[in-house]
Amino acid sequence: MLADPQTVERIVELVTRHVLLALSEAGQSASAPLDAGCTQECGAGYCIRHCSEKVELVVQAGADRLAAGPGAVPARAELAKLIDHTLLKPDATADQIAQLCYEARKYGFATVCINPAHVPLAAQLLRSSGVGVCTVVGFPLGATPPEVKAYEAQVALDQGATEIDMVVNIGALKSRDFEMVARDIRAVVRVCHAHTPAALVKVIIEAALLTDEEKIAACLLAKESGADYVKTSTGFAAGGATVADVALMRRTVGPRMGVKAAGGVRTRDEAEAMVQAGATRLGASAGVKIVQDPPLAPAAQPAAGSPTPPRGGQY
Repeated sequence: MLADPQTVERIVELVTRHVLLALSEAGQSASAPLDAGCTQECGAGYCIRHCSEKVELVVQAGADRLAAGPGAVPARAELAKLIDHTLLKPDATADQIAQLCYEARKYGFATVCINPAHVPLAAQLLRSSGVGVCTVVGFPLGATPPEVKAYEAQVALDQGATEIDMVVNIGALKSRDFEMVARDIRAVVRVCHAHTPAALVKVIIEAALLTDEEKIAACLLAKESGADYVKTSTGFAAGGATVADVALMRRTVGPRMGVKAAGGVRTRDEAEAMVQAGATRLGASAGVKIVQDPPLAPAAQPAAGSPTPPRGGQY
């Protein structure tokens, strides 16, 4: 006879406590402090402890559910859900794509972002995993006609892609041929939104090649053309995502449209800075490193009466 949900919950909590006890005993026998791997953030009268390493050990030991007090959340999981785990190198092999997909499943990334030729393999490996398959069209130059980008998108969707990152026609944008830019974006949006289920469209504006005025124009054209996201970079230009660009893009498109920061995001601190600036998705080939990085400890506040250090200098 099946146990009722409350009984199951009590059993899970009991098993979790025993696993934690065994882990702490093992740690003590190895002279490791009980709270090794934990960090603490304090503010507004509350302190939150992040013990991601301990949580991961419990999961690896066999638990598939955890009981936790208020505030004890695995912060990494929330960051992982924002990451498109990316491998767009031209020499990427099938084995490397398989490893990318394995890591995406393990850490719970939003998608893998790969070149179109790898979509069938990724779709097969990620079936029923909850991880999406993102691919690129018009990549990395954006200089193909709208009809070609739309065809690329359609083929990718038919093979299992769930999100499309398209490169805008950068030359048309810089020539102020805004009608051409809008037609370019609409062609891909039309194909993706007609698909069942509808696929997300992210418009790569390649911010490193644009003036601020052109960045604003590109974002507004993407928004008016029905795209779901604007994205900073391909990762193949001279520069990648910057906090300033993300903040400008967020101000331009408003609170409802997605903003993806991509190119050069390699650490947890950089990732969190992009999120603070307004990014709702991150493109990164260093996704595993980002989620494994410990957060920086909060800066110590000077004691009452202590001298304030001068800006830009030392005591």
